[in-house]
Amino acid sequence: MGSSALLTSVDSYKIMSIKAPVVAPSAGLQPACIDFTADSAEVARRLIGVTLLVDGVGGRIVETEAYDQQDPASHTFTGPSARNAAMFGPPAHVYVYRSYGLHWCMNLVCREAGHGAGVLLRALEPTHGLEVMRERRGLQDPRLLCAGPGRLAQALGVDHGWNHRPVQAPSFALLWDGQPVDVLAGSRIGISKAVETPWRFGERGSRYLSRAWSTKPSASSP
Repeated sequence: MGSSALLTSVDSYKIMSIKAPVVAPSAGLQPACIDFTADSAEVARRLIGVTLLVDGVGGRIVETEAYDQQDPASHTFTGPSARNAAMFGPPAHVYVYRSYGLHWCMNLVCREAGHGAGVLLRALEPTHGLEVMRERRGLQDPRLLCAGPGRLAQALGVDHGWNHRPVQAPSFALLWDGQPVDVLAGSRIGISKAVETPWRFGERGSRYLSRAWSTKPSASSP
């Protein structure tokens, strides 16, 4: 997989319809159609630029990471457990876990039920419900509201109670503005295994990433 991909076609999203509530028509957004039965790396790439709303609060996804059952860095690598059960469940559902006993992290499950794959949502560009997010996060700077998986979950009000929920539920919306997105790929953050796997994806030039992208090109860069 290359380190840069340009999404140019609405058809690239129209694989599996996600029936989610649409926000105000003036927002210029339409339901995004993501094939959650695809490989996690493909889903993680295609989610960049998609707007995620949880009870009307959220923004554009600008950073994701992919994980798979055959990936040593994945929670599912050692098989099913009570903690990772949602990740082995059906696709297009939410998997929520607590990181370091402190922060909730939100993932979207991929592949067929029983496989064990998902996408970690690492960062959003806040666009909807900023005042709600500011109250939840206790700060004003929009660049810090959702820059990191723990911050993102807190800003969206996501905790373990959202585990196993389907993204087709009325509480969720996955929307797209129809614009192409320039996507970077690189090494994932905060892992000690499979560090060379380029499964971190981000929007080129975004000011809302959890960590600045390395300017050093990878071996797979064009």
